[in-house]
Amino acid sequence: MNRRPTLLAALALTATAALTLSACGSDDASTTKDSDKIAGADTGGEKPASPSASAPVSANRPKIELPADLSYIFDWPKTGDKEKDAILADSEQSIKAVDLAITNQNALDKAYLYYYEGEAAAETQEFIQNYVDNKAGITGSYRFYAPEVAVGKDGAASLSYCEDQGKAYVKYLESNKVKKTEVTAKSYVIYHTSLKKNSKGVWAIQKMVSQSGSVKCQP
Repeated sequence: MNRRPTLLAALALTATAALTLSACGSDDASTTKDSDKIAGADTGGEKPASPSASAPVSANRPKIELPADLSYIFDWPKTGDKEKDAILADSEQSIKAVDLAITNQNALDKAYLYYYEGEAAAETQEFIQNYVDNKAGITGSYRFYAPEVAVGKDGAASLSYCEDQGKAYVKYLESNKVKKTEVTAKSYVIYHTSLKKNSKGVWAIQKMVSQSGSVKCQP
């Protein structure tokens, strides 16, 4: 389903609803056994994002500018394969585009709709709307690592990757208060995405399934 399933669960406890870190993504089992950790899941010695992860230049691509209190590490360097590298680049932008929509408090923000289609777009809209309804944003640092990408002969592709949410937090916009939480097993999330290259040449996400607490992604 949506990115960051452990980051948001809107709870209408009072007139000023609270947000806590709890799962709202899929709990479906991973397609591989959790006992086999993904290579590169060690969070030690964090590296800056590879310059190769930059999205292809296009006049039609949305400009994504995020606030200074959000930072990212994309630990997925070039594969050497043109299509796989394009998938990684577009996926990086799709992640940032969702955060831009949350920052803009706009569940129909054009940037993420450029990278999400169909089922994935509908679910992401609902995910972002939760933040908007609760006047909440995000802050902190995110790390993405251990990508596994495959391209099919039918024009479809798949990408699995891990996210470390240990330094990512919910921020209440009206009070500017940050809700910090402890790092737990659920801070490590694995994502499985299905993509297809659309008429604009963009590898757009069609479906997304996530699992928090993935052993594969834990250090």
